[in-house]
Amino acid sequence: MGGGWGCPHEVNDRCLKINNLPCNPGMKGCELAGRYRFADESKNERYWEKKGRADQPKAAPGQPAKDSQPD
Repeated sequence: MGGGWGCPHEVNDRCLKINNLPCNPGMKGCELAGRYRFADESKNERYWEKKGRADQPKAAPGQPAKDSQPD
């Protein structure tokens, strides 16, 4: 894979982290997934999930979150 960076899990265009599959940055299981946005929107699902959680207001310490239901 060409570019200005190198992934420590990529050896000979294969991903050692994900069952020796061909390297495809942002694929499910890739450590880049959810951290960065990609031109291929199918790889951005995790990014948007994380961003949605980060944008939710946080509850004060000792207080239940607004969405939580009592048991």
